[in-house]
Amino acid sequence: MSFKPKKSLGQNFLSDANLAKWIADQIQPDGASFVIEVGPGQGALTEHLLGRPQHLLLIEKDNTLAADLQEELADSGHAELWHGDATRFDLRPLYRHGGVKLVGNLPYSMGGEILKHFLTPPTPVVEAVFMLQKEVCERIAARLEDDGYGALSLLVQHDWDASILRIVPPEAFKPRPRVHSAIVRLTPKAPGTLPVHDRRLFDRLVRMGFSQRRKQLKNLLPEAPGGWQALMDSLGKPVTVRAEELSLMEWVRLTRHYENRHEEDRGQKASEIFDVVDANNQVTGQATRGEVHAKGLWHRAVHVFVFNKHGELWLQQRSHLKDVHPLDWDSSAAGHLDAGEDYAASAARELKEELGIEAPTVCVGTVPACEATGWEFVELHVAEHSGPMHYAPEEIAGGQFFRMEQIADWIAARPQDFAGGFLECFKVWQARQSEPGAPV
Repeated sequence: MSFKPKKSLGQNFLSDANLAKWIADQIQPDGASFVIEVGPGQGALTEHLLGRPQHLLLIEKDNTLAADLQEELADSGHAELWHGDATRFDLRPLYRHGGVKLVGNLPYSMGGEILKHFLTPPTPVVEAVFMLQKEVCERIAARLEDDGYGALSLLVQHDWDASILRIVPPEAFKPRPRVHSAIVRLTPKAPGTLPVHDRRLFDRLVRMGFSQRRKQLKNLLPEAPGGWQALMDSLGKPVTVRAEELSLMEWVRLTRHYENRHEEDRGQKASEIFDVVDANNQVTGQATRGEVHAKGLWHRAVHVFVFNKHGELWLQQRSHLKDVHPLDWDSSAAGHLDAGEDYAASAARELKEELGIEAPTVCVGTVPACEATGWEFVELHVAEHSGPMHYAPEEIAGGQFFRMEQIADWIAARPQDFAGGFLECFKVWQARQSEPGAPV
């Protein structure tokens, strides 16, 4: 393949065949469901990936390289090329593959943006092995007291465990870059590793704290609830502390202090009181959450589908603290009716408590109590909201808008990824859309 690298795209092509094979082996592609290689270039790494995973996707931006790769892949039934900017690639259809592995020799000019796009939760990526300039990799993997430790270290390690696998000299590339490179592996942090907190507030505080590294944090962060001295006492730190002197866990604890979270994380209270109903959904008495679930008693719940202006449905991934279906994907908002509460009031309350939004809802269908719903009589409500959401982290691990066909494909491939109540509600919604004159 005759090609002149473009400086504007940060193109430095891997020329060491042994190293290319070694990198491919690190992602353990044999039999993997889905592997993405970003920036395959002239195919040095691709050569050692072909035929190993069940499906291989190459993402290449350069027109000439993409055309050459497409020709080489013509006879490959389990590999395909996506020609375009990797930061614009839609990851949502990939959830149906049950875990995506990411690998690549990333262009220096766009490496950070590419990683942000693919690795910001929620994401279907479950492992990443990539090569980038050594200095950036060291910052990503840096620990407290390392020279490279800073905002990038914290923002990445909040969600991923990072480790440098190997340092790569310039002579492994053509043309040779002016700096050394490094290979880093990222794997997701186990759920519950960090106590729950507002992720957006964490990001904002970290960026503020490292905006002027030589300044003390008290001069960079907002006024702390109860005063700066009380916050530092809770962390066991002096009032003169600087950003780089706090560990990841201490930054999380600092964030929780700003949220006035001072108790240990806990799931739903087993003492909550629900109405118990009969086979006709008529109230016959009350019982605690613990009793209702332990005895399989009939009770009531509401699910709310929140659509944006494009007709996409927001799905939540349930918190690891949930007592039923932890970490499964579910309706935009869902919950039990409190004793004496009606469905409409519950729908409004769940939107406010779980997503931090207020929007009118309309009932569009019902689901009878069954094992799939956890013996809940469910009303399905819909609402429209295209603005930001401020979801409760003890309730929701994350969320994203999906096109309806993406959800349908995902359900068909991996129904086990979803809470049973949502699956039943989705069936109701699909049946409603098939009715003559139904709104889309």
